[in-house]
Amino acid sequence: MPIDPKLPYDDNNIFAKILRGEIPSKKVYEDDGIYAFHDINPQAPVHVLVIPKGRYVSWMDFTEKASDGEIAQFIRGVGKVAAMMGLTDDGYRLLANIGQHGHQEVPHLHVHIFGGRQLGAMLPRE
Repeated sequence: MPIDPKLPYDDNNIFAKILRGEIPSKKVYEDDGIYAFHDINPQAPVHVLVIPKGRYVSWMDFTEKASDGEIAQFIRGVGKVAAMMGLTDDGYRLLANIGQHGHQEVPHLHVHIFGGRQLGAMLPRE
């Protein structure tokens, strides 16, 4: 069920549990501010999630509350992970779902990195 990005941070969300080591994940990259891991239900040959280690519900929450250093580290980290996954030559897609209309399901900021094949149209044609 999509979540409200204005709700307070939930320390029991699945990504918080992954960060605490309570739920296993297949790590791709980690530094002091971010953690990247393979999605358990990949939608493309490469499907990696990148999350900040801070307690941020959504992109909106992150850009309002995170320090400039945290924001730079996160954005650079997403690029670093895409390069590590070998996606920079053929291209890739970034996706951050925010709120109900964006179909955000986990109340912790996360960016999906998709690649490894032609991904098609960004949104379904109506």
